[in-house]
Amino acid sequence: MQKSGEDLQPIHLSLTSDLQSVDQAEESVMSRAESVGFDEDARLDLGLAVREAMVNAVVHGNKYSTEKKVKLVIQNSVDNLRVTIVDEGVGFEMKAVPDPLDTQNLMKTSGRGLLMMQTYVDELSVRKAAGGGTEVIMVKYLA
Repeated sequence: MQKSGEDLQPIHLSLTSDLQSVDQAEESVMSRAESVGFDEDARLDLGLAVREAMVNAVVHGNKYSTEKKVKLVIQNSVDNLRVTIVDEGVGFEMKAVPDPLDTQNLMKTSGRGLLMMQTYVDELSVRKAAGGGTEVIMVKYLA
């Protein structure tokens, strides 16, 4: 195990647009989180946020296209773990997503993933990626 907060080399993965990649991404993030000192609760929070972001990238972004990849970057610094997920879809802006807590949206069966991600990480940024697609950046701070 690394010392808490020790800098490690970033992990860069290019993942296929299938649900096996969701598991691979979650395992990679949770492994790095454990190695830098995150407790079990924080690791589980990260895992849930990463799963949701990856499912969005594979299903909504890349639409399961075998031609498209999902980029995953895992970085840590002295006090946090940063996870970046980029798909190759058409992209969207977070401000364009309807509020899932609005009374008109409460009964919808989808649309809560971004809210869930916000709940489980300390910082969330979602924007159109420079080369197309959507870039999701999640940051979780060490306690």
